[in-house]
Amino acid sequence: MSGLALRSRTVRQVRHHLLVYAGLAPFIVVAVFPVYWMAITAFKQDADLYAKGVAPFWFHLPPTLDHFRLLFTTTHFTAQLTNTLQLAAWIVAITMVTAVPAGYALARLRLPGSEKLGIAIFVTYLVPQTVLFIPLARVVGGVGLFDSWWSLVLVYPTFTIPFCTWKMMGYFKTVPLEIEEAAWVDGCSRIGGIWHVVLPVSRVGVLISGIFAFSLAMQEYLYAVVYVAPRAEKVVTVGLATNLIRGDIFYWGALMAGGLIVGVPIAILYSLVLDEFIEGLTGVSAS
Repeated sequence: MSGLALRSRTVRQVRHHLLVYAGLAPFIVVAVFPVYWMAITAFKQDADLYAKGVAPFWFHLPPTLDHFRLLFTTTHFTAQLTNTLQLAAWIVAITMVTAVPAGYALARLRLPGSEKLGIAIFVTYLVPQTVLFIPLARVVGGVGLFDSWWSLVLVYPTFTIPFCTWKMMGYFKTVPLEIEEAAWVDGCSRIGGIWHVVLPVSRVGVLISGIFAFSLAMQEYLYAVVYVAPRAEKVVTVGLATNLIRGDIFYWGALMAGGLIVGVPIAILYSLVLDEFIEGLTGVSAS
């Protein structure tokens, strides 16, 4: 009887897992197919890429690296990728150095009107980019940063700092004041208590804020395409399109190669911090 019960339980578990995976299958296809298509397109020969009457989902001629050679030898992709990574590093650094102290001050120092100030800071993030376009253009022109990716270092924090300040303010409010006071009793200064107690406890909030700033710097297009014109100063989001779309000619293989080079490492990085990312967005542990 116990053997039959165990077998029945095993069948139910298998059936349950099959139903779960069957439900997840469409979402997995939607998530994985674009990456698969980029990889196939990036390594296909042009004759195979544009061949008619054949299934486009696999190779019919040997794979090639010609599209990668085109990308690195005839475009400014290397310089643009370097610009993008430097820009992202600067945006994350500026945002964290500004948003963390600001969020702590609004959450802990009991400033008059701090709640309303925190809401006002977040509301500034909701202002559409098109509304700020002309005022920010005047600022960029005034400091002489047009046609340089440094103009984006000046502009992007106006979007990242308000959101990250609001996010960090909420996280600092969840940290019990008692553990910070215990650090003061043990001899820590306020700065020491923040560094040794508050920040380690709020690491998820710091991580989600850093990811947000990094993501915006890597994917923003509007300001990048208008404020920066020289090819060697562009970032990847703009450079790939302007370098590899010439009139009505699309270099699909090289476009997909560039997308693969930029997208896959970032996707791997996100997967490493996925649990913390979900916890940061929802406040619920993914483990």
